[in-house]
Amino acid sequence: MTLPTTMNAMVLTGHGDLDAYEWRTDWPVPTPDAGQVLVRVGACGMNNTDVNTRAGWYSKAVTGATDTATDETPDGDDPSWGGAPITFPRIQGADVCGTIVAVGEGVDMARIGERIITDCWIRDPDDLQDKNKTGYFGSEMDGGFAQFTVMPARNALAVNSSLSDAELATFSCSYSTAEGMLERANVTAADTVLVPGASGGVGGAVIQLAKRRGARVIALASEAKHADVAALGADLVLPRAPDNLRAALGDEKITVLADVVGGDFWPTLVDMLERGGRLTTSGAIAGPMVELDLRTLYLRDLTFTGSTVIDLSVMPNLIRYIEAGDIRPSLAASYPLADLKDAQSAFIDKKHTGNIVVLP
Repeated sequence: MTLPTTMNAMVLTGHGDLDAYEWRTDWPVPTPDAGQVLVRVGACGMNNTDVNTRAGWYSKAVTGATDTATDETPDGDDPSWGGAPITFPRIQGADVCGTIVAVGEGVDMARIGERIITDCWIRDPDDLQDKNKTGYFGSEMDGGFAQFTVMPARNALAVNSSLSDAELATFSCSYSTAEGMLERANVTAADTVLVPGASGGVGGAVIQLAKRRGARVIALASEAKHADVAALGADLVLPRAPDNLRAALGDEKITVLADVVGGDFWPTLVDMLERGGRLTTSGAIAGPMVELDLRTLYLRDLTFTGSTVIDLSVMPNLIRYIEAGDIRPSLAASYPLADLKDAQSAFIDKKHTGNIVVLP
């Protein structure tokens, strides 16, 4: 197979608003180094990480919600998820579904032709367990908002599924984030899990994956999305921010709060946890600055866990769940890659349920 030397790509030129993206039709097709594979991208999902990195929202100088990040000036020293600068130009996009079309030195040629999805966490090959030595696909190295991308061979996970490329491109980031959260909180069939932001990619994944574990799931979402959220398997769907959440919950006893929302409603959510309950968090879409009464934390014997770098078992397990049909995609919309700015605007507006992907 003769591969082209140039490709279409949406290139991030620096931190800023949507104008920081530049559409290129002459970007060089990358060449896989030793231990890497070249993937022809079939589809690539969009995630909050893309928005946050583009805007520099991860900087501690930014205190607002993710959709207002560019209203504040990020500190140049800590604008990425890892608290360090990234280099530009950068091609974002973590959630690749595609086909391996070439391999670098040391990679089995038999892998050419494999259909894959991404394990987004780039690890030190000599110390896979060290979470301090990790990068993120589409952040510390170029990702999938292009026609071709390279990645370490271990990050290209073969998948055997009848789902479309667009459907498979919804899993890697959102579902691994959700499964990582549930792992940190040790969720079992004995739990009742409260899920704010249940109509988002991670929230919807939490619903499905918690139900897979046998847990009871209470979802919070805007009323217009209740039918979609219920279809994901939630046992009870409530408004996004009830005036009296305790009354709305009735006799429900919340043992786990799985939150990626944060913001002003966060203290009310934490107050719903039973004694010995667990908070697991992996985001702060509505804002990272929250109020906490420390008496709630210690007098109720609560446990708080953050979740970012997933355990090594998470992605292989997700592949197994996908292939068995235990979880299903929640594809809200797909856009041509050239219209990524429109796609990201729609993503930020949060009028959709599930995930949005771009197609090269």
